[in-house]
Amino acid sequence: MSNKQLTITATIMAKPEKREFVKQALLKLIPPTLKEEGCLNYDLHQDNEDPDRFFFYENWASYDLWQKHLNSPHIKANQKATEGAIESVTIGQLSPVQ
Repeated sequence: MSNKQLTITATIMAKPEKREFVKQALLKLIPPTLKEEGCLNYDLHQDNEDPDRFFFYENWASYDLWQKHLNSPHIKANQKATEGAIESVTIGQLSPVQ
């Protein structure tokens, strides 16, 4: 992969009965992620029509730094903590059009 800026979209579907738990777990990811090398922004949103749907909009300085993020201790801990509470995760990788 190149070292160009990378935009990530991550859609997380929580199980309805676990919505608040998942929301709180996702909110905990923000402070440590914003301190990571290469993180330009890490914005969490919740769907207005489907409150079980959460959406991260992220920008990373490079693909490699995003990969480092995916292997960080706080991401690994979050995946373990929310196991069974999430229906699905869909990741999109986008690059600027020039």
